[in-house]
Amino acid sequence: MSEKIKVHADDGETLDVTLRGQGAPIVLLHGWSASHAAWAPLVEPLSQRHLVIRPDARGHGPHRISTPQPPDLARLARDLLNILDALGIEQAVVAGHSMGALTLWQFIGDYGTARLSHLCFIDQSPKLVTDAHWPNGIYGDFDAQRSARFIAELQAEPVESIMRLVANGLNAKAMASYQRNSTGWRVLRQELAKLDPAPLIAIWQSLVTADLRPCLPQIDRPTLLAYGSASNFYTEATARYVAEHIRGAVLRFYEGADHCPHLLQPEAFLNDFNALISDAP
Repeated sequence: MSEKIKVHADDGETLDVTLRGQGAPIVLLHGWSASHAAWAPLVEPLSQRHLVIRPDARGHGPHRISTPQPPDLARLARDLLNILDALGIEQAVVAGHSMGALTLWQFIGDYGTARLSHLCFIDQSPKLVTDAHWPNGIYGDFDAQRSARFIAELQAEPVESIMRLVANGLNAKAMASYQRNSTGWRVLRQELAKLDPAPLIAIWQSLVTADLRPCLPQIDRPTLLAYGSASNFYTEATARYVAEHIRGAVLRFYEGADHCPHLLQPEAFLNDFNALISDAP
């Protein structure tokens, strides 16, 4: 049975956190425009031996922001610190998907790795916007001009812009199913419509200005990198860049999986993840 608690951040915001299980703590950080519920397929098996901690990033899920400062990536990283402090956790396994991976890299850049025992980054680039010297961001071709266009679209038409960002990428099946307006896309459209677009846009603007490549060599913890071979956003070169810059990282590609390899192939992912954390304190 899951338990929902409130954690008070040090700026006065109240954060929603869902807990399940007992044992060595695992924190699961979801992606942009998602919520803690995105991890649902993994919670039951992980909670058999671990305390599974699933925060809703501020401005995501049912959370409504009460503080005046617009959220950004640095604030999301500090929220993670506040959650660890509030729960009295000295060290945790932390897995981040998409924005969650960026949050975890930002946390490492700001606070180091002392509070972390094992790490997992799922299908993410440390720098989203591409340029002449960096082809490993979104689509391999998402330069500053394209990024600015997307932000303008996001401000004008937030729900459909988010859906097009996912659909119009590197995964041909996603594009085809979006054009068919399949059930999954209709459900996603309904869920996105429930969100307040303002904090999502503020966070996105911080994501596309971030360059977290310098954080990678700072990582000195056992690390799993999980990437979909048919990711909507990132090429194999992105995954290999990340692996080459984190000492000892284990890189896994999940054949045919999109931006969510941990959800498309949960058994394979859990095998790799459990092997990583077998000695978690």
